[in-house]
Amino acid sequence: MSSVAAASPFGRFLDEAIAADREAGPGLGPDALYGLYTSWCLITHSPAAPPRVLFKALKDLHGISPTSNALAMTGPAATDYILASAPNVT
Repeated sequence: MSSVAAASPFGRFLDEAIAADREAGPGLGPDALYGLYTSWCLITHSPAAPPRVLFKALKDLHGISPTSNALAMTGPAATDYILASAPNVT
């Protein structure tokens, strides 16, 4: 990753909230990827870009496809996303 790409908000998102999936699973789909991104934006007080802007930046800057990747969630944004996505159990 170039220093320009790493310095971008999308590069920071990848560094802080994404891990390579060590098991050959399906990776993150577009909904989960964008949900994780919005959780990361909330936690880091960063403005969220629309999905099409995020997906284009990930593809153009990092070669990451929102539909076919081997990515996994990690860090506080992953916890926030998982808890926010869980059904209300009361």
